[in-house]
Amino acid sequence: MFIHIGKDQIINEKEIVGVFDLETATVSKDTRRFLAASQEGMRTVSLCDDLPKTFIICDNELAESVYITQLSPAVTVSRAKRNNDLGVSK
Repeated sequence: MFIHIGKDQIINEKEIVGVFDLETATVSKDTRRFLAASQEGMRTVSLCDDLPKTFIICDNELAESVYITQLSPAVTVSRAKRNNDLGVSK
């Protein structure tokens, strides 16, 4: 199943490694280093016109990607849950 994460971008739910709140997760130096390395390696996709709230780590057979979105983590998770509740096939 696919989840819309902003700016006409959809991702396969099976590829999601984690959904993280930028405000709380970036307290850790390790997280900040990870995000900086991801950005330097051109694996980061920004989907924000406004203040970013969430980063989503995805991994598929080609590469690991980090999506930064202005959707809250709760909205992202609820979209995945709603798709499951509706019985949308994977």
